[in-house]
Amino acid sequence: MPDLNTGTTNPIFEPNLLYSMLSRKKFLKHSAIATASLSLLEFIQPVSAAALAKHLERVAPMSPEEAAKDEDFWNWIRGQYTVSTEIIDLNNGGVSPQPKPVQDAHIRYYQMCNEGPSYYMWRVLDQGREPLREKLAKLAGCLPEEIAINRNTTEGLNTIIFGLNLKAGDEVVLTKYDYPNMTNAWKQREKRDGIKLNWVDLEMPAESDELILKQFEKAITPKTKIVHITHMMNWTGQILPARKIADMAHKKGCEVIVDGSHSFVHIDYKLTDLDCDYYATSLHKWLCAPFGTGFMFIKKEKIDRVWALLSAPVPDAGNIGKFESLGTRSFAAEMAIGNAIDFHYLIGSKRKEERLRFLKNYWCQKIAKNPKIKFYTSLKSEFSCAIATFNIEGWDANDLSGELFDKWKIHTTTAIHEGVNGVRVTPHVYTNLQDLDRLVGCIEQLIAQGPPVKKKE
Repeated sequence: MPDLNTGTTNPIFEPNLLYSMLSRKKFLKHSAIATASLSLLEFIQPVSAAALAKHLERVAPMSPEEAAKDEDFWNWIRGQYTVSTEIIDLNNGGVSPQPKPVQDAHIRYYQMCNEGPSYYMWRVLDQGREPLREKLAKLAGCLPEEIAINRNTTEGLNTIIFGLNLKAGDEVVLTKYDYPNMTNAWKQREKRDGIKLNWVDLEMPAESDELILKQFEKAITPKTKIVHITHMMNWTGQILPARKIADMAHKKGCEVIVDGSHSFVHIDYKLTDLDCDYYATSLHKWLCAPFGTGFMFIKKEKIDRVWALLSAPVPDAGNIGKFESLGTRSFAAEMAIGNAIDFHYLIGSKRKEERLRFLKNYWCQKIAKNPKIKFYTSLKSEFSCAIATFNIEGWDANDLSGELFDKWKIHTTTAIHEGVNGVRVTPHVYTNLQDLDRLVGCIEQLIAQGPPVKKKE
């Protein structure tokens, strides 16, 4: 089977694994994988591919909400991951594992590079960058010439933050719950260039678009040039009404930056739905692409207004390629992004969103009525999806997260920031209900046990 990222034929893996059991027409109908995405099939074993065909045939007529509860389908998805049996990983908001077909593609590209690095990296794999850019643009809902492929959200947003032509006295609106790497970048510009930061303070959870919108609007002055929006907060999974804020900001003459690190292919949307001017995301979170992959978006007509962060022949050019002058990079990781996109399409964007929300609701609703439980995350669908942050009355978040791991090997992370002091739980598509039942059981035991007694100094 030709590899459509590189134009080469894979000599290692047996081609046409799925076609021997299912016609191409039928597979495309039920999986919604476009012709340009078929390279993923090289990495799915025949037995598993046959099961996939049956699952897709069954869930295709279902609504996304119905398919979210089809455990047979999601057990097949889980089987494509190589997750540990020694821990329960519920910190997928930090970084997510790749399914095995993506790992295999990455390894294959990596091995190819090592056969002749300068030849296979720059003369073979690098030829796949433009097809990959088109594939990413289709997934994101923008023009290919508006996307720069990079390593993560921090790199993308820092490129924008440090590249914008702002002068002393210009103002930027942002919130106290934006990601630290971004707020630190803005603070550096404040310290170095004399811009002014106007901070929006939100209560967690926030359950009113109108109230959120008013808080942003109140922070905007005639000197405001930029409004920075975190689409989904890393601390609590709070979803902000990004389009409403963007529309309001644009009417006041401001440009809009959106941090899509946690929202991209976590919830189903296109960049056109946000109408932002600048955007960046990491692909090693919800897309399950190789670690250290991401992209940055800038509206075509604004590219020449942003200086390249690293050296470029024409740093103020109107070409998105000026942001990809990174020197030697991981071509293998970048090319395997295409396989991760294929796997995402196989699941389906809306089907994935509803499964992630179902998993969050599944465990949260089992403990929500306990008076000792505090949620920093709204359980309303429009304000959250997979991520939820909670605490137990009397507990320190670090102690609680530590107990969950030390006693039961449930891996979470803490969210301790501003008014939030909780444990963040983030399942992914491979998470099963048994894992979440175990989490609930452990939380109930800790409620009954009570917080640890602190020794007096």
